[in-house]
Amino acid sequence: MNRASGGPGVTGSRLTHHFTDLGVEAGTVLLVHASLRSLGGVEGGAATVLCALRRVLGPEGTVVVPTFTSDNSDTSAAHRDRVRDLSEEARAAFRRRMPAFDPATTPSTGMGILAETTRLHPDSLRSAHPQTSFAALGPHAARIVADHSPDCHLGERSPLARLYDLGAHVLLLGVGYDRCTAFHLGEYRVPSPPHRSYRCVIHRAGRPQWWEYDDVALDDSDFATLGADFERATPAAVRPGPVGAAQSRLLNLVAAVDHAEQWLPVHRGRRGHRDHRGHRATDR
Repeated sequence: MNRASGGPGVTGSRLTHHFTDLGVEAGTVLLVHASLRSLGGVEGGAATVLCALRRVLGPEGTVVVPTFTSDNSDTSAAHRDRVRDLSEEARAAFRRRMPAFDPATTPSTGMGILAETTRLHPDSLRSAHPQTSFAALGPHAARIVADHSPDCHLGERSPLARLYDLGAHVLLLGVGYDRCTAFHLGEYRVPSPPHRSYRCVIHRAGRPQWWEYDDVALDDSDFATLGADFERATPAAVRPGPVGAAQSRLLNLVAAVDHAEQWLPVHRGRRGHRDHRGHRATDR
């Protein structure tokens, strides 16, 4: 069994009760960010967590996870770590050999085992963005992942906007607001957000090719502060509680995005926007 050492793992039945107590309801569209380790060990691992979530959501509910691929880039920390000790010639060769993103086979980078387990489910569907794809499982999956524009990471032509339209909720399962991807949609909705260039490898004309495009300059460096303010200002939109050993939160996604849209221009205006390329979630 997949469990932490030092004691019995959390059972699927117990997780089901915890999700219900937290406020997860049947029929919900649920965007999940999770640290499996934080749960304290689960009998059966990530598959048990996914099964428990689907049991609570029921046949009309939909699970959505980020399946981002930050290593499909030559500016990301993941890429820099892989080439740090290589010569310039070896770095260039490594860059030439980098595979193009394939939504059917490319694993996510740093999103956790629950995200990968959901992505690999035979009924799961995945959006086609080469750096910020999402996978979804349930009756709304096709609508959520369809038409994810390759030059729109997390804006109006991404699954986040579809989740907003569907009145989705966010489950932060043992992780903090710094992992709350939904706040990025608020970045797109502020007046005249700053932009930057991104590069990644895509399939074009039957072979891998590097592609550069312009999009909003994503910055999650202040999301922990933003989330704390959101929780203080809108307590009815947040349900905190334990899941296994993990402190977790269930959020109203629409309220979170709306709060971010209002909060970001005020608070980033005071400190100035940073192109925070070294930070985890903005690392494309």
